Amino acid sequence: MDDSITKKPPYGIIAILMVGAFISFLNNTFLNVALPSIMKDLDVKMSTVQWLTTGFMLVNGIMIPTTAFLIQKYSVRRLFLTAVGLFTAGTIVGAIAPTFSILLLARMTQASGSAILMPLLMNVLLVSFPVSRRGAAMGTLGLILTFAPAIGPTLSGWIVEHFNWRALFYLIAPIAGAVWIFGFMMLRDKKEKVDIHLDFLSLVLSTFGFGGLLYGFSTAGNSGWNHVQVYATLTVGVVSLFIFILRQSKLEQPMLNFRVFQYPMFSLAAVITMVVNMALFSGFMLIPIFAQSVIGLTPMQSGLMLLPGAIINGLMSPVTGRLFDKLGGRILAVTGLSILTITTYFFSKLTFDTTFTHVAILHIFRMFGMSMVMMPTSTNGLNQLPPRLYPHGTAMNNTFNQVSAAIGTAFLITVMSNRQESHAEELMKAAMTKAHGALTPEQIGHIQIEALLEGINHTFLVSTFIIVIALVLAFFIKRARPIEEKDRKQNDQSFREAVAEN
Repeated sequence: MDDSITKKPPYGIIAILMVGAFISFLNNTFLNVALPSIMKDLDVKMSTVQWLTTGFMLVNGIMIPTTAFLIQKYSVRRLFLTAVGLFTAGTIVGAIAPTFSILLLARMTQASGSAILMPLLMNVLLVSFPVSRRGAAMGTLGLILTFAPAIGPTLSGWIVEHFNWRALFYLIAPIAGAVWIFGFMMLRDKKEKVDIHLDFLSLVLSTFGFGGLLYGFSTAGNSGWNHVQVYATLTVGVVSLFIFILRQSKLEQPMLNFRVFQYPMFSLAAVITMVVNMALFSGFMLIPIFAQSVIGLTPMQSGLMLLPGAIINGLMSPVTGRLFDKLGGRILAVTGLSILTITTYFFSKLTFDTTFTHVAILHIFRMFGMSMVMMPTSTNGLNQLPPRLYPHGTAMNNTFNQVSAAIGTAFLITVMSNRQESHAEELMKAAMTKAHGALTPEQIGHIQIEALLEGINHTFLVSTFIIVIALVLAFFIKRARPIEEKDRKQNDQSFREAVAEN
């Protein structure tokens, strides 16, 4: 499409949305380092405090499928002010929460606002830029997606060491409030009244479907698979999701339009990003465990270990976005996934002598590879959708990312735990045979750490094979164009209408 025939993108609106998305994503990983302090201060157990993370993920999984309806029904201004308002309210309540239950409620209120922001921003970018410039725009979004949550642990580690966990909320609250004020003053988009209604049964089925899956896999990751609660919630989730999909196929105005999977490049992109999402959580989860439990670094030091990789990933996102516009998605995805495969394999060779520098450099290359995969692949898939399906495509991507992250976390934790236990038994038997009797506490402690290291290495190896699956699929990527571009005039008109409507 000729860029000259399109309207100038609303850069002011996009800038405000990106700031809002940045603080939202920064908040996602902010509390992880602070969980031990919260446990001590509010007198709760680890199984309880984990709900600050699980609850946030659950609300996201429930809310995101509704965003396709919300984006079509309401204006950007109204949705943005509502989302940031909810996020700000949750942040303020979290700062002053006297009990854990109120803190959890505040965290879930934050999530209800956060869930709306990212699909809203992605939809605005899709309708504001033509296909030829969309890669650069989505690359800038990738900077937020990767950089904000990556610096969260390092920043929060420093804050918790020097202040306390409530300071995390006090830091975010005034920024979120300022973003809401700027949005109130500057956002002036209008939207004609849309005759669309939310199907209540679809909302219930979606809540039980995606919520059940997320809760089931999250519980399995924290407590193991030998729980009736895990099987029950997963069963409810699968059955509800199946009925939900059937209902959407029969509705004239579905809450979440699964017809987006009729477009092959979108379907391929969704599968690749889900597979990579599952494998990448091995790094985000296992590297801090290795740093703190095996080679004895502090939470602050383990955060600093990940920071250079996060910076490289963030800086590369706009670059890979522009390369995507010129080269397409396949070259970037194949190159990036090859780098991810190699670096993840090298992470399966960690030892007690592995240094801070070695891990940091390896993580830099791993994040460099990741910058070529996630956003270019997703953008290529979304490019094949007609403008009317953009809200459904972005909602589908964000929902599946949540689900795949939960599945990946639960699966990899199980892999690590099983390998750790079996290796510990092997080492214990060998040590007892050699010692001809009971082992000292020091020997037992060393065996446990050695078993943990073996579990981490084994999990990285499994992650390598998972990434290889995505690498094979990446060879089938083709440069995608909206279906409407077969008819130039029809596409130009659809693009103008989408920009005007949003």
